[in-house]
Amino acid sequence: MLTATSDDSQEPTRGSEIRAMSAEARSPLSRLKSFSRRHAADRAGSWRVLRQPAFRAYFVGCTISNLGTWLQNTAQLILAYRLTHDVFDVAVITSAQFSGFLTIGPWAGSLGDRLGRKNVLIGAQLLSFVITGVLACVEFTGRLTELELFFGALGTGLALTFALPIQTAMVSALVQEKDKKAALALNSVSYNAGRTLAPLLYLAVLASIGTAWAFALNSISFLVFALIVMGLYPSADIGQQTRVRHREIFSFAIKRPRIVLLLLMIAAVTFADDPVLVLGPSLAHQLRIPSFWPAYFLAALGIGTVFGAMFPTRPPKTKRAAVPLAVLAFAVVIFALGIDRWVSLAAAVIAGIAGLLTGAASQALLLKRATPQHAVLVMALWAVAWAGTKPIASLADGVLASHLGIQAAAVILAFPALLIALPEICLSERRKIRLKDAMAKLNGTAKQTPQESAA
Repeated sequence: MLTATSDDSQEPTRGSEIRAMSAEARSPLSRLKSFSRRHAADRAGSWRVLRQPAFRAYFVGCTISNLGTWLQNTAQLILAYRLTHDVFDVAVITSAQFSGFLTIGPWAGSLGDRLGRKNVLIGAQLLSFVITGVLACVEFTGRLTELELFFGALGTGLALTFALPIQTAMVSALVQEKDKKAALALNSVSYNAGRTLAPLLYLAVLASIGTAWAFALNSISFLVFALIVMGLYPSADIGQQTRVRHREIFSFAIKRPRIVLLLLMIAAVTFADDPVLVLGPSLAHQLRIPSFWPAYFLAALGIGTVFGAMFPTRPPKTKRAAVPLAVLAFAVVIFALGIDRWVSLAAAVIAGIAGLLTGAASQALLLKRATPQHAVLVMALWAVAWAGTKPIASLADGVLASHLGIQAAAVILAFPALLIALPEICLSERRKIRLKDAMAKLNGTAKQTPQESAA
């Protein structure tokens, strides 16, 4: 009795404490403080992985390589337009660089299993070193033509197709299990840093030592990264890639409408932000601004992706991928309207932010929906949707701009993004569920696991 009375007497006090704590937790100030602590901890956790010598060396080498790659990409873009004054030729050269992901991307990993992943990764870097070295030598003589640019882009693009999946696996193997997410995040930071800084570096190279050095510096960066890989590549097996069959890839996606939607979003990002790359030289000519301004546009797009990576992380939902996708479409159209150079520059930054947010949310949702036995299939589909659609987007961009003008081309390439995003934003959850059930009955997958349910 005494114990019961004592407990009862303390109950109001405990209830008051709980209500006070709940009120404090609900207050905007406390939520802001809690978010700041979590965000600071996440950032510190990501960068803390650089304390590990092996990953730090890899990060430095990868950043140098990405700087070199985007340095050449910028030079290639501007030089192609100077040589031909034709936006279609620029599109053809750009599409050649990404054609490998469309044609052999899903099966590229099998070569590493046959020849050894370390050998394939180093061989890809050395092949790119030779190709870009030859381009530099030809440009030093002043004889570089659009044909050499095309085959150079094709060769380095094919090398990247074989290297990228092995390089991603290497990143995970260099760190402990708990640090894999941070390592992959910094790997993305390395890519976006190169995309942001290289166009500005190109302007300095162009003004001081000439365009040929853009190719020469990229060649050196491939050699540096190859030497780093030789010293760092883990001696232990980092896992074998499951051989992916053509039928398995597409049958898996067709039976899962929400995965198809996410893949379409990723492809829509590739189509929508392509005008910033391909149409930049033509837009600069139309605005009557110096021919090096496309480098600023590319840098602005890269800066936007860096800003997008700094946005607070929230649980991924399809709608959180759809909203920035719609923003991306409008930003690209404003970019191509040619109202003013600074308006186009700001629109490129916004496009970079929106594209990063859509891509990150879509990839996270794909990984969430993929069961362990289907993870390789989903990532193969992601690679095709992200990089494999780039040649199609670039060629479409060039053809449309040549016949209809750059504004019409930008509107047409941005339209799929709006077509995909607006229904996801505007439809109610009830209608989405009905639509999903109808499609599930149509393709024979009416019963789905909770992991495959709508976001």
